[in-house]
Amino acid sequence: MRNDIERVLIDEEVIVKRLDGMAMDIERDFPAGTLVVIILLKGALVFAADLLRRVPRVLEIECLNVTSYHGGVESSGKVDFPDRHFPEVRGRHVLLLDDILDTGRTLHAVKRRLTEEGAVAVHTAVLLAKDKPRSEEVGADYVGFEIGDEFVVGYGLDYQGKYRNLPYVGVLKLTATV
Repeated sequence: MRNDIERVLIDEEVIVKRLDGMAMDIERDFPAGTLVVIILLKGALVFAADLLRRVPRVLEIECLNVTSYHGGVESSGKVDFPDRHFPEVRGRHVLLLDDILDTGRTLHAVKRRLTEEGAVAVHTAVLLAKDKPRSEEVGADYVGFEIGDEFVVGYGLDYQGKYRNLPYVGVLKLTATV
C-alpha cells in the first residue's frame, strides 16, 4: 500500500497528539451527562475509535451509514441514507463525527436530519477539513487538521474501499486511481 502513496500528509504521532486536544475541547464544551455520538460510516470509524477513547464521560455510540462518494475521488453531489434505522436523538445533545469536511453536503444533510429528529444540539467533529469553497454553508465545531484540496487516504479514509487501515493520512498517487 505504501507504494501507492505519493506522500504522507499527517503522520500517526501528530494525529494522536491532536486527538488528545480535541477530546479535551469536547469534554469542556458539552454539558455534564451522557453524550450521544453518531459516527458516519465507514470513513470516520478509525478517527472515532481513537478520539472517543480519550473522552472521559459516558457515551452512547451510534453508527450511521451515509454515502456520497460512490467509489470515486469526488463527491457525487448526492447524500444517501441507506440504513433503515436512524438513531434516537430527541431531546439529546449530539456529537456527529465524520472523517472529512469536503463539499459540506454530507455534514449538512446529516445535521439537518438530526435536528429534524429532535436533537437539542448537534455539534460536529471531523478529522480533516479541506480548505476550499463548500457547496453547503456548513463548518465543523472541532477540526483535527485543515488540508488542501487533494485526495487523501488512510486513517479511515479510502479509495474504493482500500487504504483505510493506513496509520497516517497520505496523498494517493494518481496512478493508484486508474
